[in-house]
Amino acid sequence: MHIADFVSGSFAGACGVAVGYPLDTVKVRIQTQKQFTGIWQCAVATFSKEGVHGFFKGMSLPVTTISMTSSVVFGTYRNCLQCLSQARGAGCGPNTKLEVFLSGMVAGIAQMSVMSPGDIVKVRLQCQTESMRGGSNMPKPKYRGPVHCLLSIIKEEGFRGLYRGALPLMLRDAPSFGTYFLTYTTICEWLTDGSKKRPDWSVVMLAGGLSGMVGWTIGTPMDVIKARLQMDGARETKRYKGFLHCITETVRVEGAGVFFKSLGINCLRAFPVNMVVFVTYEVLTGFLRNSPDSDRPRLGFE
Repeated sequence: MHIADFVSGSFAGACGVAVGYPLDTVKVRIQTQKQFTGIWQCAVATFSKEGVHGFFKGMSLPVTTISMTSSVVFGTYRNCLQCLSQARGAGCGPNTKLEVFLSGMVAGIAQMSVMSPGDIVKVRLQCQTESMRGGSNMPKPKYRGPVHCLLSIIKEEGFRGLYRGALPLMLRDAPSFGTYFLTYTTICEWLTDGSKKRPDWSVVMLAGGLSGMVGWTIGTPMDVIKARLQMDGARETKRYKGFLHCITETVRVEGAGVFFKSLGINCLRAFPVNMVVFVTYEVLTGFLRNSPDSDRPRLGFE
C-alpha cells in the first residue's frame, strides 16, 4: 500500500483549503442566497458587513476534514491504480487512461463518507451572514462556531442531517475526480519530454491548475444542488422534498442557467488551489519515498 500518498494528500488538501477558502465562501453564498448577484457584489457586501473574518467563517473544521478527505482521495487513487496494474499482470506497461479515470472516480466516491459532515458545517457557517460583532439590536448568528454547528445539526436533524446532500456530493465528485486526475496525467504526458520520466515543476503547476478547472466545470451543477439541499430548512421553511425535487424546482424558478452561475468563481478558485495541491503532493511524496530522482515530480500514473 502506498502510505506516502495518504500523508502527502492530507497536507496538500490543507494547503489547498487555505489558498481557496475566501473564494469558496463567495461561491457558496452566490449559490444559496439570492441577495448576492455576482462575485464582486458578494465580496464587497461580505467585507463591508463582516470584515475579512467573513470570508473565513467555518474554516477550522474544513481544514481538518479536508485534510482527511484529500488523504483518502490521493491514497485511494494511487492504490486503486496499483490494484488495476496487478490485475493486468506484470510487464503490461503503465496504467491506461481508462484506469486513471476509474481510479479517480473510486477516489471521489471513497472520500464522500469522510467529507459530508464537515462540508455541511462549512456551508452552513459560510451562509451565516450575521456577525458576532454586531450591536445588541442586530440579529445574532444561529451558530457560534464549527463545533456548535455540528452539535446543533445532530440535535435538530439527527446524525442523518450530517449527510444531507450526500447524493449530489457523490454525483459531483465521482466524475469530477475521474476527470481531474485524467486531465492532470494527460497534460503532464503532453508537456514532458520523452527522455524524462518526470515532468518539470512548471508543468505540474499548469497541469494541476487546469485539472482543477476542468474538474469543477464537470462538478458545478451538482455542487449547486448539494449546497441548496444542505441549507434547506436551516434558517427558513424547508423548500425541497428531496434531490429530484430540488433540481426540478430550481430549474422551474430560476432556469437551467443557475447551475452554472458559480462556474466562473469555481474556475477562478480552482486554478491556484489545485496548483498548490499538486505541487505540495508531489514534493511530499517524493520526499517520503526518498527516491534518488525525487527532485522532480512524478507523472500521474507509472
